[in-house]
Formats: sequence, structure tokens, C-alpha cells
Amino acid sequence: MSRYCRYIFILLSMFILSCTSEKGGESLNLLPMPQEATIHESGKHLLASGKVDESAITTRFVTAIPEAGINQEEAYRLKIITDSILIEATTEKGSYWARQTLEQLVAEDANGKAYLPLVDITDWPAFRVRGFMHDVGRSYISVEELKEQIALLSRYKINVFHWHLTENQGWRLESKRFPELNDSVHFERLPRQYYTIEEAREIADWCRQHHVLLIPEIDMPGHSAAFVRATGVDMQSPRGMEILKGLMEEIATEVFPDLPYIHIGTDEVQFTRPDFVPEMVAHIRSFGKKVISWNPGWKYALGEIDATQLWSYRGKAQPGIPAIDSRFHYIKHFDAFGDIVALYNSRIYNADQGSDDLAGAILAVWNDRLLPDEEQILMQNHFYPNMLAFAERTWRGGQQFTFATCGISCPAFTRIRGRTIPPTRIRGSGRPSNKKRDSGYPRKTIVAPKATCLLHRASGITGRVVLLSMINHRIRPFGKTVTRFEATRSR
Repeated sequence: MSRYCRYIFILLSMFILSCTSEKGGESLNLLPMPQEATIHESGKHLLASGKVDESAITTRFVTAIPEAGINQEEAYRLKIITDSILIEATTEKGSYWARQTLEQLVAEDANGKAYLPLVDITDWPAFRVRGFMHDVGRSYISVEELKEQIALLSRYKINVFHWHLTENQGWRLESKRFPELNDSVHFERLPRQYYTIEEAREIADWCRQHHVLLIPEIDMPGHSAAFVRATGVDMQSPRGMEILKGLMEEIATEVFPDLPYIHIGTDEVQFTRPDFVPEMVAHIRSFGKKVISWNPGWKYALGEIDATQLWSYRGKAQPGIPAIDSRFHYIKHFDAFGDIVALYNSRIYNADQGSDDLAGAILAVWNDRLLPDEEQILMQNHFYPNMLAFAERTWRGGQQFTFATCGISCPAFTRIRGRTIPPTRIRGSGRPSNKKRDSGYPRKTIVAPKATCLLHRASGITGRVVLLSMINHRIRPFGKTVTRFEATRSR
């Protein structure tokens, strides 16, 4: 173990117990923390078998959870007493989130006996979209890895997987109608690696099982060099639009017939046909789908698009069009230690909670640089640490800072053993990144010891997030126990 690893091990051993939200002598080791919770210290719900007994659970579907002013379809109540467990929800989705909370609550006493604390929890999300995006167009990620991430992140109430399937480097979704798109000669990266239609359906079904909304993206008319190489035509040409319409019919009716949304990109491109985007939106809508587009991208009037996804500081929500905020949520730009603080402490689009016009946010992994394997995509982007901080913020809402106003210098105070740790400060300027830096961008320097400001009880971020951010250990189920420590390193 390196000196760095030993330092981190000692640091975490000293401070990790300071990172749970406490009430009285009991604590709730939950992520995200619920909106309302009361702990009763008069007893415990004992788990004789070491796990929750299904026969003790009663699930009741109700017409409303009155305390939840928004997002009723995901709201739930969880009541645990000594001999029974009651879940109340308005939908199966709310019941599923209650189950994730219940599993996280399993604890052990000093004698190693499993139990549940006696609690009353009323909970609902501040934002209805809490998602992650993978750019598999540039770098293929296996079906097994994607399924593992979807399952793990659903335990922390992440409910959207945005699947960026096509890029200049490759068309990663099989087409039976236009098989030339998947010919290896038309790939610039990782040839012969794409998702078959059966695998795409498998991912869609897996998402449904975990109450995660799958949003497939077919980028058009930009980021489409792979399409041009395979078909010999531009997407905005008459033949290109004819092929693209056939592809959208195949995707909407044969590959993903049950999905409500298709994302069409429209960013970073010169439009040569003013009818291209309106015609493609109308075509996709004709199959009963709703359409999402990047902003900046094509300029829409009210009613011309179903949602927009904001991708730079220029992205602005429009009244009457639901917006998904990804403006400051590109992981590839993040500093390994500094930005997780800002991510946790920053409001979503400067709002306490969502609304009809503000759906939520998606954290995006863009694979501009080719990394050796999918494990490095996770490790060099600090994927899980950032996603857990993001899960807390998008579920809980609130906070007082924004990336736009303070960047990665967002204050984060903590009191550890009676001592106040000041906020992290970043020296230098330019764009942060965990990977090899582009020439011309000066390095940013973190005052390293103050990275411990992640351990701030005042904000309630748990030790699991800090642990994962510092040593990037793969998530164990519900983060209950970590038995080994590893440094982040390239192999």
C-alpha cells in the first residue's frame, strides 16, 4: 500500500463516523436522505434471519401522500415498528423506492445481530428526472456493465438512463433495415462493438424492472460521420432523410416499442434544411413517442418539442417546455476532489425543486478520449462518487450555491471533533479534468488536506460518498461495509 493510500485510510478511519445524519442516539445511514424522518429509540425491529422478512411487510397503495407537494407518483411512506413494516405509496415506483430505503436501513448491533431502527419516513423527490448518461457512441460499454450500473444506481433512486448510441466514431445500435451502419469498416473506434436489437431490448427491460426510464439518443443531423460513411449521404440530404426516417420507424416500433421518449440531439451542427428538425420530430411523434433535443441546438417554439436538455452555460429553459439540466454536469470536466463538493452543494438550475418547466438533471459521461477499458471510464471519471452526490442533491433538492456562481469553490464547512474545516479553495484557472489535460489548459491545484471538507455533517453527505470519491472503491450493496481499500490508479 502506497503512502497516499495509507494517508487516505487513516483520514477516513478518523472521520467517516462523522458523516451520518443523527437524531438522538440513533442514526439513519441513508442516501439520499429522506425529506421527513422520525426515529423512535424505544426499540428495534429484529431480523432473525439477518435480512428483512417479507411476511412482515404490508404494502398499501393510496390515492395521495399529502405531504408530497410534487412528484406524487414517486412518493412513499415507510413505517417500521417492532413487529411489522408498512409501506404506503401511490404507485409501484413509489413502493420500489420505499424498498430501497428499507434495505439501506438494515443495521447490526454490537453483537452482530441484524435489526431495523423504528422509524416513520415520508419521502418524495424534489426532481422527477435524476439520471446518468453514457456516451457509448465513442466508447462501447458492455451490456453486463450497463446493467450493473442501472441496478446499483436505482438503489439510490436514480431513475433515468440516457443512452447516447450514435456518434462520429460509430453507430452502436444494430439495424436490420440498414445493416451497413454496423459494418466494422465504418467505425473509427472499437469496430464490431455495437448492441444487437435483442441486447437493446434487454437493457430496456432491465430498466423497467428497476423503475429506470431509458432514453435512447440518435444524434442528428450532427455528430453523424458514422452515418455518412455507412450510407454515403448526409443526413440532411433527401436520401439521408429517407434513410433516417426508416431508422426512426425501426427504432420506435421494433427496437423500443414501449419507450415513451427518443432523444434526437441537434447540437453542434450547421442546419442546411430548415424543415429537417420539424419533419423528424413530427415523424417520430407519429409513432406515439415524445422527443427530446439538446439546447443549444435547434430553436423550438412552444409545442414543437417535448423536452430540452441544457448542455452549456448558453442553455436556457423555455417556459412551457420541460428542461433537463446538464449544463454543469459533464463528469469529464470535473476535478477529482473539488467538483464533488460543488456538485453536492449546488442547486439544480438554481431551483429548490422541480416544476412543470424544470424536470431535473442528468450527469453525463462523455468519452472524448479513448480509455483502455470500461473500468477506466468509471475510475478516471470518479463515476460512482459523483453519481451518489448527485443522487442526494436531485432527490433532496435545495442547497444555496450554483456551479455558475462559484464553480468548484462552493463553500463546504464541517465540524470534526469540535474543529471547523474551512471550505476548499482552488488555485489557477481553466477547465478541470480527471484525464490527460488538453494543451493550453493550466492545471488546477487543490489544497489537498481541505478535500476533507467533503465530510461535512452540516450538509449531511455520508461517509460512503467521501470514501468512494477518495479511493474509488466499487460500490458494495447499499454501501454498508467496505472491507478493502484501493488507490485510484491507471493499469
